[in-house]
Amino acid sequence: MDMLALALLGVLPALAIVAGLKDLTSMKIPNWISGLLLAFFVPAALAVGLDPLDVAIHFGIALVALSVGAGMFALRWIGGGDAKLMAAACLWLGVEGSGMFLLWTGIMGGLFCLALIFARFHSRPYLAGAPGWLVTLMEPKGDIPYGVAIAAGALMAYPASPLMTLFIAG
Repeated sequence: MDMLALALLGVLPALAIVAGLKDLTSMKIPNWISGLLLAFFVPAALAVGLDPLDVAIHFGIALVALSVGAGMFALRWIGGGDAKLMAAACLWLGVEGSGMFLLWTGIMGGLFCLALIFARFHSRPYLAGAPGWLVTLMEPKGDIPYGVAIAAGALMAYPASPLMTLFIAG
């Protein structure tokens, strides 16, 4: 059972990394990533023994995150994929991990934006022959793939989640 639980707990980090890379290279986070996070949460929660009431609370946190994300999307602050990924991450992180997730996402987002601004300012002479996604990423006033920061925030906060706490204690 521990190997099954460990495999299921690996879903969030694996898909967070895929989401960050997809957003970095295409400026899109496919729906299947958030869908798989949603589909694998309950099996992962059951594998580590999360109480059914706590499972419901995790879903409540995810709905709040999705509502806030939808508002941010409506204001054109983030993309739709970002909003769905944030909600899916909050589903896995619960109340305990979501605060750390938002903090880490903000920190990593700020650092990523500063690095990207610096790179955009200095990279123009070196982009000849670079892949198309990199040229697009280096556009001076281009979009910022915030899924990278969301993925990093999820990875940083995951050890504080109830799922990981139960697995380690179990």
